[in-house]
Amino acid sequence: MDYYDLIIVGAGPAGSTLAKALENSGKRILIIDKQDFPRDKTCAGWVTPAVMKELDIDLTDYGTGRTLQPIRRFRIGMMGQPPVENDHGEVVSYGIRRCEFDNYLLDRVTTAARQLGTPVKSIERRDGNWVVNDTWEAPLIVGAGGHFCPVARLLGEGPGSHETVVAAKEVEFEMTDEQASLCQARGDTPELWFCRDLKGYAWVFRKGNYLNIGLGREDNHKLSEHLQAFVEEMRTSGRIPADLPGRFKGHAYLLYAHAERPLVDDGVILIGDSAGLAYTQSGEGIRPAVESALLAAEVLRKATDYSAPSLQVYGDAIAERFGNRASDTEQSWQVPEWLKTPLASTLMRSHWFTRKVVTEKWFLHREVPPLEVAV
Repeated sequence: MDYYDLIIVGAGPAGSTLAKALENSGKRILIIDKQDFPRDKTCAGWVTPAVMKELDIDLTDYGTGRTLQPIRRFRIGMMGQPPVENDHGEVVSYGIRRCEFDNYLLDRVTTAARQLGTPVKSIERRDGNWVVNDTWEAPLIVGAGGHFCPVARLLGEGPGSHETVVAAKEVEFEMTDEQASLCQARGDTPELWFCRDLKGYAWVFRKGNYLNIGLGREDNHKLSEHLQAFVEEMRTSGRIPADLPGRFKGHAYLLYAHAERPLVDDGVILIGDSAGLAYTQSGEGIRPAVESALLAAEVLRKATDYSAPSLQVYGDAIAERFGNRASDTEQSWQVPEWLKTPLASTLMRSHWFTRKVVTEKWFLHREVPPLEVAV
């Protein structure tokens, strides 16, 4: 049996950020992930300058040999009506490819042990410690493995639970020269298209010669039908190539206001999508993943034990940072209930609303400064 101070299940942005933040803590850490890295990760893939600052990423270094698409504009509309385009006059976000981004973050972790390509088959409680796959043991286990993380199941959550899930399908591929020349989508201008019922939205996001297309909706409600209709509309208008390779891949996540899973228990802590922290209005999970990992690291550095009351300091920090989760009567998907009215069609034609509310508030969170923690 190999002993560690903590085991992190999931090597994505949340898990790698936590391991990196704890490198000088003296803790012996093991990271486990079911996939080898670099991995094929389905994600639209953009990160804000705040995330880059929180991760202390040198943009010149990252952009050398990797995709780093500056974003200055957004093209936003409601399906079936003309979109509006807003120019922010500066770089407000960056397009990345998750296969590169996640591998970059993991490679920066120098002291933690790794077990990649290793599915978690069992987690057992023995004498106050957690034993994973009957091989590795630690007093603390951290769930960082996304919505279906096996650590979340320890707390009674996961597949088949009562939580409202957002389902998405998307594809990312490298365009041929002919496809790239015909594609009207521009790299510095992601396109966001809201469903008429405002229960989801689709996107077209070009990153150099790579193109990402997808659509997400609450509870998988007619997801394939909405996606097919959107793709046909984009093809007809010339926004995307007529020939798309491969199948659209599906994934699921929880929005912060909808998640009900606890964040901590005795010897257990959840971060990132495992904790259900994606922003409610946009579904973005990268910034919440990074910030939850940094907040967890701060708590774990000071913790004298890993009991639920001690770890609840982390839960309190999450509530302070992201707000309290909504009650059952306040549940709504990506937009407030007041917007789900005939007024929505008019608002989605407004440059002010699409820029100040949809883009800057819901998607970029420009009013929220980067997280500063003493780790």
